[in-house]
Parts: sequence; structure tokens; C-alpha cells
Amino acid sequence: MSTEQPAPPAEALVRLEIGDEVGRIVLDSPANRNALSTALRSQLRQALRTAIDNPDVRVLVLTHTGPVFCAGMDLKETAVEQTGAEGVRELPELLQLVARSPKPVIAALNGPARAGGIGLAAAADLVVAAQAATFAFSEVRIGLIPAVISVPVLDRMNPVMARELLLTGEVFDAATALRSGLLNAVAGTAGDEPAGAVARVVEGWVTALKAGGPTALAGTKALLRQGFDDSDERYAELLELSARQFSSDEAREGATAFADKRAPSWQ
Repeated sequence: MSTEQPAPPAEALVRLEIGDEVGRIVLDSPANRNALSTALRSQLRQALRTAIDNPDVRVLVLTHTGPVFCAGMDLKETAVEQTGAEGVRELPELLQLVARSPKPVIAALNGPARAGGIGLAAAADLVVAAQAATFAFSEVRIGLIPAVISVPVLDRMNPVMARELLLTGEVFDAATALRSGLLNAVAGTAGDEPAGAVARVVEGWVTALKAGGPTALAGTKALLRQGFDDSDERYAELLELSARQFSSDEAREGATAFADKRAPSWQ
């Protein structure tokens, strides 16, 4: 009599490491260049939700193993299983989880990013890449449109450079990515070990972000997403937001700590 064998556990393609108030989300599918396969998307979505919901996490760091940060959608899987449309439909939620996280998100790239991988990084608040990292909006080269990722990408990029790089699909270096606005920093020099140089920049940002009040950071993130609007209604809305925060326990603790010349409780 045969018995049904349990399904083998799913291969871990994304790791979540929590420590010292940091949720470190690691894309761990280097053999596939950390491409956004069905399994990786699912695990990344869960890791983001878990880190965002964890009260012990103050800052998220999105990074990777292997030489490539993320090659974009898994085109091999798409070709075999015809799941391209499904993958694209899942991409907005991933980008929104990163962009709308009330906790600051740092993207740390030790190597190249392509297409959807650039979109994932662009949705973060702060992005650092190793000097040797390269980038390309390769969609047009394979008959696709960088539609979904254009939301975070065009919010960051110089429009003149965005027009050139999205239309041509040309590979560009980290210095160009920095000038375009895609990156906040380029780490190290040609002779440096990429991960170490990037990690030093990340460490500095983490320290600075953890010095901010959690609700103040969340409110500032929400503010930054809303764009320019100098209408009377907008100023009235922001006045209410500011007044509400001024009367919060967090603001009172910050003012008291300042007066007492000590660190506030969240530090």
C-alpha cells in the first residue's frame, strides 16, 4: 500500500534577518541572478510584510547574495510557463510595500540591476550601489514596456536622462545612475570589495535613521509621497498633521530629551 509523501519544503529564495532594530531582507537566488520568479516574489512579499509588521524593526535593508542584485522578471520561467502577465500583476504590490512602508527602506546593491530590479531599488527611500554596479532598462530590447516600474523610477530620475535610458535600453554605470537620481550614493572605488564598501554606507544611514522618531519618520515618508501642492487646503491639512504630531507622546519625549540633554527613548 502506497502512502502519499509530503511535498518537499519550498526552497528559501529570500531571507529575513532581524537584529539591532534592522530587518535585513536578502534576495538569495544567485544562480538565477535573483530574478523575480514566482517563488521569489511570493517570499519577498511575505518578508516585507513580516518586517513591516514587526515592532522590533525600525529600518529595512533590502540587499542580496551573489554578484547581481536583481535581473528583473524571470524571463526563463515566463517563456516556459507563460506566466509573464501574472508576474507583472504582482509587481505593483511589491513596489508599494517598499514605497509605502512606514519604516525607512534602504536598498543596498553590491552588483548590477536590470529592469524590474531597478524598479524594486527605486521604490526604496535610500539607494546605494557599488561603483562597479551597472544598470539597464532592458525592457524595450525584448519588446516590453517598463510600465509598472516607471512609477518609482520616474519619481526619482532626471526626466531628460530617464527619456534616454528607458528608450535606448543601454547599459549605464553607477556614476550615471547617481547623476540621474536613481542612486543616493556610490560606494567605494574600483579596488574596493563591493559588499564592504556598500555596508559602510548602509551602516551610516541606519544610524542616522534610527535617531529619528518612528512616527515622525512614518509621517515624513507619507509627506514625501504626496508631491508639490501649495493650495490653501493643502496647507490646512499639513497644519493639522504638524499640530497632531506636536501633541504626540513621541514629540513630548523628544522635547524633554532635548531639554535634558539626553537621547530620546527610541534611541
